[in-house]
Amino acid sequence: MSSHVKLRKDRVGVVTYDTQIKEVRSQLVDQLKVLDLQLEHKSQQMQDLSEYLRRRGEIEGDYARSLERLAEKFTSKIKRKEPSGQSVAQVWRSLLAQTRQEARDHSGLSESCSNLLIQPLANCLEYTQRLSRKVQHRLLVCTCLDYLEEAWRTYLQYYSDFMLADGKLRDAEKQEEKQKTKKMERLIEKRQGKVQEIQVKCSKARNEYLLNLAAANASMNKYYLQDISTLIDCADTGYHQTVGRVMRSYLSRWNHAQKNQSTGLQQIQGTVSGLVQNMDRDNLLETHNNTFCLPLRFQYQPHDGDQVCEVSTEHELSTELETRFKQIQNRLTTVCQETEEAGKGLMVGHSSLLEIVSDDDLEPRVGGGTGCPQEEGAENQASKPSAARRRANQQEIEQLYLTKVKEYLLGSSLASKLQAKHDLLKVAVEKGTRHPSIHTSNNQLFIIMTHHGCCFNTRICQKHINVFFKASGQEIPEVVESCIRFINLKGLHHEGIFRVPGLQAEIISLRDAFERGEDPLTDQPVDMDSVAGVLKLYFRTLKNPLFPLESTSQLLEAFRNETEGVAHLKLVISAYPAPLVVVMRYLFAFLNHLSQYSDENMMQPYNLAVCFGPSLLRGAPDEDVVTLQPQINALVKSIILQHEGVFPSQAEVQGPVYEKCMTLEQDDCEPILEDGDGDAECLQGKGDLILQVF
Repeated sequence: MSSHVKLRKDRVGVVTYDTQIKEVRSQLVDQLKVLDLQLEHKSQQMQDLSEYLRRRGEIEGDYARSLERLAEKFTSKIKRKEPSGQSVAQVWRSLLAQTRQEARDHSGLSESCSNLLIQPLANCLEYTQRLSRKVQHRLLVCTCLDYLEEAWRTYLQYYSDFMLADGKLRDAEKQEEKQKTKKMERLIEKRQGKVQEIQVKCSKARNEYLLNLAAANASMNKYYLQDISTLIDCADTGYHQTVGRVMRSYLSRWNHAQKNQSTGLQQIQGTVSGLVQNMDRDNLLETHNNTFCLPLRFQYQPHDGDQVCEVSTEHELSTELETRFKQIQNRLTTVCQETEEAGKGLMVGHSSLLEIVSDDDLEPRVGGGTGCPQEEGAENQASKPSAARRRANQQEIEQLYLTKVKEYLLGSSLASKLQAKHDLLKVAVEKGTRHPSIHTSNNQLFIIMTHHGCCFNTRICQKHINVFFKASGQEIPEVVESCIRFINLKGLHHEGIFRVPGLQAEIISLRDAFERGEDPLTDQPVDMDSVAGVLKLYFRTLKNPLFPLESTSQLLEAFRNETEGVAHLKLVISAYPAPLVVVMRYLFAFLNHLSQYSDENMMQPYNLAVCFGPSLLRGAPDEDVVTLQPQINALVKSIILQHEGVFPSQAEVQGPVYEKCMTLEQDDCEPILEDGDGDAECLQGKGDLILQVF
């Protein structure tokens, strides 16, 4: 009954988070709809304004020709009559002169409306739609939500395991009170160790959950309070300025042609002067307040019975957190500097784009009387670059501006996440310094590796996985398991892991130690980049690559299938021998976990694919490596990102799986034996394992 209650409560928590994240995602979809609707409104306004100017040009042209015919008709009549000095005649001649001038003015206005003013509106409509389509605002938030949800579920799983192990320990202690035997003492001792191990894993998972929680909230704050405005500004760049310039040119023509209509023109001038981009943006946000308002903060939702609500520095986590705090501090300084530079570049790109958008000269040249508008336009255009050249320059600057916007948004978002983690870790490290953890003797475990019976004297770094498995019985080669455990414990946040080369002499020394059957990573300080180098060296020097050569073309073909690529990849990989699949599944789960710390270690999935792709997957000897390698890197990146869907699950293929929260302790190999068999416990064939942790 108690387990059923816990399960029900767990489901309530899942529904709470799932509902909140679903609401955020729904809100992001609504934002996209609003922005798309805003783009449609802007496009429709541009089209309507262009159509209005075209029709107005036709009307003004007809009006100008009518005035010209009217003036010519009465001028010819006057010429046939004798000139008269009466005031009425002077008024008549002045009226005809004014009519001819008005006809010229309306003809110029018709030319501007039909040709000069429409083209900038068409260009503005094109680049506004282009900018709006290329802005992808949802990616800034969705990644943080995914990491938060995954870290939370991992934490719940480990805490459930802890509660189960603790319950088993209490049951054993109650049985000991009734019946004290040597077997019960060993059982209690084993379960105490298991509880401590799972407790450490649970603490690490909780820490990761709290850090991702802080990062998610910081990213949400940054996005809703700052980034939305930046994205809207990016999509609206040049739109208001183009409309304003077109309307100012239109007004200039009208002011020259009909000064007596000053009242109406002043009203239009007032509306033109009100073309302010920031004001329109704020008005849009205020109108759709429910869509763009900042959602509620994600609250910490611990497992039932867990009273810890802050980053923990207990056990051996103190040193790890101090190291991670220093790494994040250095990384935060670098990211802030890079973001500041990106912000300056953004302003320069914004100014350059506005400058090229304003390159068209819409102000007419008003002559002294008889100047021809066509001749003036030809002289004006001759001094400017061609339209094709201006268009090419504008698209180049648009791309530069979009790149700077992306760099600034990603950099500032990363800085906000790192700052949140930095602040949490700072408090935890300072608290750990004031109150250092006191480890009892129960936290001291001993593992000593001794080999007896059979030693593998062959070169493990050159064997095929299947051959190695048959010879050693190890499902995960010792060198792979040891290096991945070492990096999991100490190197997930190490900047440039696998990209920065290690010390060649130390790499060779570590490789030789593994080939002698030793584990050099358990009892001596080792350079992190050298450990990463040993792992890469192992896969690089295999006689046959991890992915069989004959399946390379099948994998690439399956990867190119956009609709069912993951399913096809799984189908190809499922045909491999089971030992091979187990090692692949273990390695790629580790690489996926490592890429989740790219904010700190700067190793995104593609960077890891570049480091491991040439070693894991190779083409036929007659294939062009230069052409094939980018495809292999893209394939390895896809497998890293979608490893859970690509590889068979543990239920489908039995074998070890990668754990995100590792400890220095090995998993128990056998259950407690019957009395008299206690000397024949685990690690037979590999040796007795005793590790000392202080």
